[in-house]
Amino acid sequence: MKTATLLRINRDRLQQRLSALATIGRLPEGGVRRTAYSDEDLAARQWVTTAMQAAGMTVTLDAAGNLIGRYGGTEALPALATGSHIDTVPAGGRYDGALGVLAGIEAVATLHESGLRLRHPIEVIAFTDEEGEMIGSKAMAGTAKLTDPEHFRRLDGETIQACLQRVGGNWEALATAQRTEAAIAAYLELHVEQGGVLESEQCQIGVVQGIVSLQRFQVTITGRPNHAGTTPMHLRQDALYAASLLVAAVHDVAVEIPGDQVATVGLLNVLPNAANIVPGQVHLTIDMRDLSLETLSTMVTVLKQRIDEIMSSTSTQIELRPQHFVEPTLASPAVQAAIATVCDDLNLTHYSMPSRAIHDAQEIGRFTQMGMIFVPSQAGVSHAEDEYTSPEQCGQGADVLLNTLIALDAQLATGRHD
Repeated sequence: MKTATLLRINRDRLQQRLSALATIGRLPEGGVRRTAYSDEDLAARQWVTTAMQAAGMTVTLDAAGNLIGRYGGTEALPALATGSHIDTVPAGGRYDGALGVLAGIEAVATLHESGLRLRHPIEVIAFTDEEGEMIGSKAMAGTAKLTDPEHFRRLDGETIQACLQRVGGNWEALATAQRTEAAIAAYLELHVEQGGVLESEQCQIGVVQGIVSLQRFQVTITGRPNHAGTTPMHLRQDALYAASLLVAAVHDVAVEIPGDQVATVGLLNVLPNAANIVPGQVHLTIDMRDLSLETLSTMVTVLKQRIDEIMSSTSTQIELRPQHFVEPTLASPAVQAAIATVCDDLNLTHYSMPSRAIHDAQEIGRFTQMGMIFVPSQAGVSHAEDEYTSPEQCGQGADVLLNTLIALDAQLATGRHD
């Protein structure tokens, strides 16, 4: 791509749209609550529909409630897709998810106003319920559990059938939402990093290598509750002491094995949780993540060895139960290369990195080429009212998104996508 051909999005308009969408579900302290299927979600969907239409797109809904804006191409080719989600956590910020959808709309608006159409159609997708069960992207990828609607029941007890009906979807027809590579040639998602790596590396753009695999365990450590004053130290079966050794072991396993893997103990409950009783039982969770399944397997193997040692030294029992597992999704090398080249052409520094958070791109990348563009999150904060990415950083990410779509349109149309 020659520098002279690079397009720039309208940064002021992108910020205006981010601000406008953030008013839907705005919290008193400035955050956003726009949970999936809520009245706020419905209002946001209508707002996004209007914005898509104003940018020159036709808008449809699939059976999963995914909102799809389509900007036609000049040839009968599969679409280049982009997007993210507009639902939020209960007290989130204005950038997580929303930036990817609105930057996609802005990219199309820039082409439309310039009188340009790519060979491929462009689809901008606002996926359903990313912050919950990700039913929108799972349905599109064909990985949703269609035989088990109970898997998608809401925490408040509401059925997925009722939820989808509210947003214009249809559980009974959910299989019709599935797409293939024949329909979507590549998927590109712009997202705030939700971490502090780009700030630490002083880089403007993250080129995502892939979305990590996740292995989560529930752990029960059983000792024996006893009197805190009368039980000698060498006679104790202290479940909390064993838990403390396990917490340290989880940390050590992550840092001792070469690589960028992470491991976390994020929940811990102590029983009976009284000041004068030796703890008799502890429940905790272990969360391990890495792009490499081989590395993840090594982490689990080493951890189990450490657990055997802890049980022997503390006279406790430790039960490790698998709770959740997600396969990794690697980004397409061709898409990564296109993003990096565009960054160079725009004179933006870039850094190759994994995504350790889950995104819709993880599911879409299971059936077509996938890539992700990260922009920095100030202080690494996300899923919080004070998450912040500057207007300049949002604009830089949107410029990279637009010009990567243009680059992929040329590459894929001529078959250069090995």
